[in-house]
Amino acid sequence: MSGINQISETGVLLRFSGVLPREVRFDRSELSMILGLYGRNVANGEWRDYAIDFGRETASFSVFRRSSEQPLYRIIKNPVLARKNGLYSVVAQGGLIMKRGNDLVQVLKVLEKRPRLADA
Repeated sequence: MSGINQISETGVLLRFSGVLPREVRFDRSELSMILGLYGRNVANGEWRDYAIDFGRETASFSVFRRSSEQPLYRIIKNPVLARKNGLYSVVAQGGLIMKRGNDLVQVLKVLEKRPRLADA
């Protein structure tokens, strides 16, 4: 095996370089924007639960109507795609990518409810 970090076939770390693999995470301002949107939708009674997942390649914020279901939406941060399709994406329940981009504010606008005219 090449590289500084070497792991045996049994999963035991043989040599360690002193640098842990980085996880992709949302920073404070990104979480503030996402949780603001989440809070507004909870207040409207549309969303009820969320989950945050940090991985080596992506960070994901999943929104649920009920905690026992699949997520309604996933807000994903993928730094590998920053120069291709965009750092952020919103993915619907069926896997449909609703919006991609490098500006989180613009990407989250796809989840904002548009005001409707009141019926008289």
